[in-house]
This record gives sequence, C-alpha cells and structure tokens, in this order.
Amino acid sequence: MSQPTPIALASHACDPAASRGRLRSEPESPTRTAFQRDRDRIVHSGAFRKLQYKTQVFVYHEGDYYRTRLTHSLEVAQIARSVSRQLGLNEDLAEAVALAHDLGHTPFGHAGEEALAAVTAQHGGFDHNEQAFRILTELEARYAEFDGLNLTWETLEGVVKHNGPVAEPRASLAAFSQAWDLELQGWPSLEAQVAALADDIAYNNHDIDDGLRAGLFDIEDLLELPLVGPVFAEVRRLYPGIVPARWIHESIRRLINLMVEDLLSETRRRLERQAPRSVAEVRGAGGPTVAFSGAMRQNDRVLRAFLFTRMYRHYLVNRQTSKAKRVVGELFGLYMQEPNTLPEDWRREAESARDETARARVVADYIAGMTDRYALEAHRKLFDPYARP
Repeated sequence: MSQPTPIALASHACDPAASRGRLRSEPESPTRTAFQRDRDRIVHSGAFRKLQYKTQVFVYHEGDYYRTRLTHSLEVAQIARSVSRQLGLNEDLAEAVALAHDLGHTPFGHAGEEALAAVTAQHGGFDHNEQAFRILTELEARYAEFDGLNLTWETLEGVVKHNGPVAEPRASLAAFSQAWDLELQGWPSLEAQVAALADDIAYNNHDIDDGLRAGLFDIEDLLELPLVGPVFAEVRRLYPGIVPARWIHESIRRLINLMVEDLLSETRRRLERQAPRSVAEVRGAGGPTVAFSGAMRQNDRVLRAFLFTRMYRHYLVNRQTSKAKRVVGELFGLYMQEPNTLPEDWRREAESARDETARARVVADYIAGMTDRYALEAHRKLFDPYARP
C-alpha cells in the first residue's frame, strides 16, 4: 500500500526558522526545531503530568475509561496534527498549542473553575486560559535560568489566542504583552486556529462516548439529533446485530471523520478566497480562516444543547459538581485564614504576600495546580478530625 506523500509547508504556515524567538534568548537545538522544543517542554512539564488526574466531566475515581484532561489533550493534539498536515501547516506548532491549551484547568473541571472564580472574585477572579499562560510563563519553576518554559512567541501567541483575539486581556497577560507584544487584537496563526477547532471535535465526540458509558443517555436518544443520529443509524444498518460498544466506537470515529472533512473543506474554501501569502496576512484577517461550514456549526449547536441538558446538567453530574465546588471553596477559605496549613514553600509565599489579593493569588495557584484526588485528600485531611494530617 502506498504511503501519503508529505505535503510541503504552505506560505501562510508558521516556519520555525522564522520564529520571533523566545523572551530569554537560548542557543538553538542541533536536533529539533524551535516548535519541537516547545512541544517537548510542555510534555515534560509538571502541569502536563497532572492532567492525568484532572477530570474532564467525571471525577477520576468514577471510572478508568472516562476521559481526563490528559487523554483529551492527546486526542486534540492528534486531530490538530492530522488537519495541519493536510493544510500544509506546521504540525509541531499545532501540537504544542493543543497540548498546552488545558494546562490551566483546576481540579474537577469547570466546576472547580467556577468555584475558584467565585471565591477570588474580589481579588481579580480566575480564568483557566489565563492560568495556562501563567503556568507557561511563570509558575513552572524547573529550569535553572528562567521561570516558566520560555516558549517561542508563536506558541505563546497560539495558546493565548487560540479562541481568537483577546479584546480585554486579564492583568498578567496584559502586563506580559506590554513587555513582549503578543498582538492580542489580531487573529492567531492557522496552527492555533486548527488546535481550537480540534478541541471542539474532540470534546463533542468524547462527551458522547463518556455520556453513553455513564448511562446519562442512550443511543436511542441520539438518533433524533442531526448528523449524529444518521451516523449511528447508518452503522446499525451496515452492521446489524453489532454490540453496543462497537456500535458506539464505529459511529464516533465516523463522526470525527465527518467533522474533520468539513473543517478541511471549509478552511480550503476560505484560504482560496482570502489567498493569504504569509502568516502576517492570516493574523491581519478580519475573521477566522479555519472554520466549519454553516451546516456543521448548526449541527454543533444542536449537539451542545443536547449534551448541556442531558449530560452536563444531569442530576448525577450536578451532585458531583456541588461536592467539587464545596471542596474548592472550603480549601480556599481555610488556606486564606490559616496559611500555616499550606506546604512550606507555599506557606512562605502566602505569608509574605504584600496584601490579601496577592495572598489569594498564591492560594488560587496552589489549588488550581491540584489534581482531583489530591484536592479530595487535602480536604479530608483538613476537615475530617479523624484523618491523619
């Protein structure tokens, strides 16, 4: 069987040889491009490893087969690489952005983020996208010569702007961009745009899989949905008597393929119309270049509405969400009142904070870095009088 012919890098793709470099200058690697090094630094970071035990929808201990932030990030990276290859974009940059996009998530998914945002509302609030940026530029403290990962301009830009221009940057991002302009008002590279929509494809489809596995809805419910229903029905017609597990997997792989093909078709149409000759022209465009068709966007809205009602607001998920918010809120309150209960390094930082807002940021950083199981265990040790400290 013949192998696919490698596709040359397009003129509007990001070229690592033309990178704007790193905030702190470093010698180039003799064996890897700048974007490969970025990807490798992300994979080797402590924050990335913690994603293994950070929930997507279900808390880690509810089942071994449910997605975590780590498996989700890997699925996004795979889709982003595949799409980038077909469009002649830089696969390494798209992969780096995909792998880094969820680094700022708290334990317990969006429930944890909502809780942390609520308790820090008077101290600047909390946003997982900003937290991912701070991890990449400040909080990872492993290298001898700098804080953060000292990534290239293109990777940082992609992580910050993968969902589009940032009209109102939060404090840390605004301050950083003043020192090293990330051009927050412009569109990101095509690689970052690909990573963003690869994220949409991945979580829509794996939430269908996880929701079915958890029994929050069944296949018959999906048959009424546009796009999803016809695919499931077609698989059943082609494979009568197929067992549910194979039926689900076969349908989801076909759904992913349909979404990827739609994305490629619409993006090629826009590229032909816009005819960008450089990355600068992509960034200066009046809107996104990488996109789904109108029909696929409508299908996406219907699917999201279904998942919101039948999965994200299911009473079993609501119960776990309620517990997660209490855990995060109570941990924050205790650490703020009694910073001497924090681990030594964090205690010193919290106690030396210049004011309450600075202390709240330290405490929020500590909690945001927890995995689900670490947060549950920390809460048990602090609030259960019979637990060993």
